[in-house]
Amino acid sequence: MKSNLQLSRIDDSILEALPSPCWLLEESLLERNLKILRDIADRSDTKILLALKGYAMWHSFDLVGEYLDGCCASGLHEALLGAQELKKEVHTYSPAYREEDLDAIARTSDHMLFNSPSQLSRFAERVTRVNPSLSIGLRVNPEYSEAPKDIYNPCAPYSRLGTLQKDLDVETVRKIDGLHFHALCEQDSSALAGVLEAFEEKFGRYLPSLKWVNFGGGHHITRVDYDREGLVNLLRAFKKRYENLEVYLEPGEAVGWQTGSLIATVLDIVHNGMDIAILDTSAEAHMPDTIIMPYRADVRHAAKAGKKSHTYRLAGNTCLAGDIMGDYSFDRALKVGDRIIFEDQMHYTMVKASTFNGIPLPSIAVLRKNGEIEVLRRFGYEDFKSRLG
Repeated sequence: MKSNLQLSRIDDSILEALPSPCWLLEESLLERNLKILRDIADRSDTKILLALKGYAMWHSFDLVGEYLDGCCASGLHEALLGAQELKKEVHTYSPAYREEDLDAIARTSDHMLFNSPSQLSRFAERVTRVNPSLSIGLRVNPEYSEAPKDIYNPCAPYSRLGTLQKDLDVETVRKIDGLHFHALCEQDSSALAGVLEAFEEKFGRYLPSLKWVNFGGGHHITRVDYDREGLVNLLRAFKKRYENLEVYLEPGEAVGWQTGSLIATVLDIVHNGMDIAILDTSAEAHMPDTIIMPYRADVRHAAKAGKKSHTYRLAGNTCLAGDIMGDYSFDRALKVGDRIIFEDQMHYTMVKASTFNGIPLPSIAVLRKNGEIEVLRRFGYEDFKSRLG
């Protein structure tokens, strides 16, 4: 789910100062999102964590740490990144832990969440010996979700994610401090209300004996039409029912939502039934969700094919025939060297990017609140080579 937000602080002088391709974070837009999240947390007396699986641009963590309570990690490397760079609470969950990672994760984390009673039984005692202050949790499956596609639905039939009601018993609950569920995908508070009803119906009897509950991610809180008052009211009502519980949310996309762009350059224009602009970036390597989900990325100053005078297929610079961003129209004809700005490319892009075909990763830059541009990282041959041995 994307929108046509125009990131107005990018002008021609900024474009000229950037390498290509390049991810450009706008610091003021990130802070806008963080302020919204902080307001929700304060008014609902909950804690909000950054989901590193969606946004892990650690150069911005000083700013993130001013507003959020910590981060959630999917394994050892994310846990280490959160502990070293964000320096706040670290909550780690994995569908299955590798035994060789356990001790390091336990030392690094504040909460450690297991996916199944079997892994909880095998490892909980060990990790609490390593870190006696570690809080142990279990992910459960509420068996209810309004996620739009099964690929993003943790409650779909045969899901491996979370423990079912029938597989949880009082003896298992005695070993944990909290429960975690995740059943949303870019959704509003109304979807959370449905999930929460199912969660309480199946697992509510265990909640009075616990210390916390984690509502997972998928909360699209910073989207302009998200019902924030509905969320606050929902959280307050839940906390009133269970005054003993600390409540956590892990919005992933909401942190990086509409905070920056991917800037590319036209390398060539070919014609085969239509005009095709080949760019120095790649949907497959740099914007994989445009193929996996799929979704259509917004392009600055462009419209749907045929709406404006000049229509082009924007395509990536790899051998994959389907490395295509989509068909877009522009007011004027494109030419080699023109910059193309893909909007809203901070979340689920850098964390998924690859060097398929040896294509270089985009550089990473930030537009500071004071208007200064800082290029944080350029990637070259050694970055490609080092990933392969």
